Amino acid sequence: MSLLAFGINHKTAPVEIRERVAFTPEQLEGAFLQLKQHPSISEATVVSTCNRTELYCVVEGEEAGLVLEWISQFHQLDLADLARYSYEYLGEHAARHLMRVSCGLDSMVLGEPQILGQIKDAFLNAQDNGLVGKELNQLFQQSFSVAKQVRTKTAIGENPVSVAYAAVNLAQRIFSDLAKSRALLIGAGETIELVARHLRNAGVRDMVVANRTLGRAQALAEEFNGEAVLLGDIPHQLERADIVIASTASQLPILGKGAVERALKVRKHRPIFMVDIAVPRDIEPQVGDLDDVYLYSVDDLREVIEENLRSRQEAAEQAEELVLAGVQDFLQSRKARGAGQMIGELRQKTEQLRQQELDKALQQLQNGQDPEQVLKRFAQSLTNKFLHEPTVQLRQASADERTDLLDNARTLFALD
Repeated sequence: MSLLAFGINHKTAPVEIRERVAFTPEQLEGAFLQLKQHPSISEATVVSTCNRTELYCVVEGEEAGLVLEWISQFHQLDLADLARYSYEYLGEHAARHLMRVSCGLDSMVLGEPQILGQIKDAFLNAQDNGLVGKELNQLFQQSFSVAKQVRTKTAIGENPVSVAYAAVNLAQRIFSDLAKSRALLIGAGETIELVARHLRNAGVRDMVVANRTLGRAQALAEEFNGEAVLLGDIPHQLERADIVIASTASQLPILGKGAVERALKVRKHRPIFMVDIAVPRDIEPQVGDLDDVYLYSVDDLREVIEENLRSRQEAAEQAEELVLAGVQDFLQSRKARGAGQMIGELRQKTEQLRQQELDKALQQLQNGQDPEQVLKRFAQSLTNKFLHEPTVQLRQASADERTDLLDNARTLFALD
């Protein structure tokens, strides 16, 4: 059995490719069903965010291309095209990759904390679907522990930097005074909540939250003294929005070029700043062709983000050391777990011998034999039974001049 990590992320593929490989919540149900039935996969976890889609699996042997082929079939993508944008790690390298991802060391935004929550959600989802066994459970628990150490022992989390922060930072460059701007937020998930928080800190007080379900939009809007609307109300809201930031799990674009054109006419061509953080994208790319629209995708935020990373580089080096230590701890525990079955068998055999001798001693006591003599015979017989097989093997090892076995036996029985 081998530990395998397969993925595609913001470093290896543009958003046009990533959105085709992303798993929606609805698709995950079918994906888990297929993975459970796969003859070569015994454990699996699917991580799907705007910047990455990754699978962590326990597979038979080291079958290169196993997960690549499965994803290609599931998403109906050309195998060669997908291979060009993907990566694959085995064993120790797979463990190190997951720990780096969990710590935010592999994120577009170095050290961003949101990824850890997303990794935990992916793990729990796979666990609920019966796809997590001992191997992945130990790996993910170790990854969570390392990520916690990185957060508490390094400064990688200082100076808030995230995709949401970068989006608001970019808006500040375009609008001289954000306090005079009205923001339309499409979606009501964790990313939009973070966007709203950064907008408020930047001075924005007029916010509208549009979502597929009104209840979640209202809960978020109330926190920021904003207004909640449904997705169907977006065309009307566009007419008054200076800033539009979208992040939903929709498979199809929510905002098209026609709706934005009509809004611009009503606005008399006052500019609109738009950021599409979603993968797949929420805003049609053609919207960016319109005059008076400044449209940025999640990939366009890279330059803004890179400016905020310099302060985290030293902390990242410290984090890498913690990751390496975490990988070694995982590998050591993995090796120790490998002896578990043998230890269990040894204990079972020993317990059988103990029970046999105990039953014999109890019978002798019931027959009225002297308790002191019964105990002496019990102890002597038990010792002889325990040591009989090791003694035979040690004598044979000596006869065969197997000094390596004799040295190991001395260590095993702590005879030094």
